[in-house]
Amino acid sequence: MDLVISDPKTGKTYQRELDKEREAQLYGKRVGEQFDGGLAGLDGYVLKITGGTDKDGFQMRPEMPGTRKTSSLLVSRKKNGTTEKRRKTVRGNMASAETAQLNSKVVTPGSKPIEELIPTSAPKEKKDEKAPAKGKKK
Repeated sequence: MDLVISDPKTGKTYQRELDKEREAQLYGKRVGEQFDGGLAGLDGYVLKITGGTDKDGFQMRPEMPGTRKTSSLLVSRKKNGTTEKRRKTVRGNMASAETAQLNSKVVTPGSKPIEELIPTSAPKEKKDEKAPAKGKKK
């Protein structure tokens, strides 16, 4: 499972891949619950779950209880006062083995900055530049 950590103070996000043991400690946690950042290697931090997606890419909805995947009729209100109803497949608000990515934000920072605790890698360079398209022969 990937854990995406957002720091509201700096506006940066960090991504950690959790092993199976630490991942299992997050099972049963709901969107909006807080947990110890030590699970992600952030000792002293408190993180809050803000959402996530399952292995098929369906998003977690805070108002949908449980871990099930369901097709729900969702209503969205537009700025001009009209409403739109759409049937959409969504996942429940509880983390499970089906969860591929869990989004979280920092609620209480620790003593060290996140940059020191999570090593950041340099941006990947492109291997090959695409060859320019060949023009038509005359």
